[in-house]
Amino acid sequence: MKKKILTGTLLGLVLAGGIIFAADHIDAPAVTGPGSTSPGNDITDVYAFQSPADNSKMVFVLNTQGLLSPTASAAASFPSNVMYELNIDNTGDNVEDLVIQCIAQNGKMRVFGPVAVGTPGLTSTVKTTGPTTEVAVTAYGASTINTTTNANGTRIFAGPRDDPFFFDLSRFKEIIAGTQTGFRSPGVDAFAGTNVMSIVVEVPKSLLGTAATINVWAETKSK
Repeated sequence: MKKKILTGTLLGLVLAGGIIFAADHIDAPAVTGPGSTSPGNDITDVYAFQSPADNSKMVFVLNTQGLLSPTASAAASFPSNVMYELNIDNTGDNVEDLVIQCIAQNGKMRVFGPVAVGTPGLTSTVKTTGPTTEVAVTAYGASTINTTTNANGTRIFAGPRDDPFFFDLSRFKEIIAGTQTGFRSPGVDAFAGTNVMSIVVEVPKSLLGTAATINVWAETKSK
């Protein structure tokens, strides 16, 4: 099954024990422009970091559909025609060597990988021959958070979460306009009270190769 990229990508360089990330809330042209597609395609943030509970594992977080109000969060879902793909370069050439592919179907998130990419590029084949993990999407306000761990140690979660990205947007605009010279402390979080639809994948480092440094980026792809 071939998939084509609908929205832009976010790129982060992950170092041992560290994290670099980028944010992009609802301004991808394919989401906001003429003939826009579902906001379910819009990536807000990508995070990758060593598990604080187990340093033998890496955690990947792909957040989508930013600025969801509580009411919108209750109705939000992952579209079934979109594949969320985490790309991992473990050779330093900025070309994906491994992928983690996430597809929502019938209220569940099915995750394939990490698995060798095959042919890198702008289209993807769903790697059904790789490790598979499936979890029920956690509903907004649910008292129980659904997680699943498969036989190779990969653990996953999918569902609405509070947006973890902090940004003082109003002060940023004032700095750009020249009316302020720096950020305030503490700042005022522009994303407070808003949620995202989040996919979290915890993976044993042994499944990611032996490189001390990996490059990670994410894409949303559709038929």
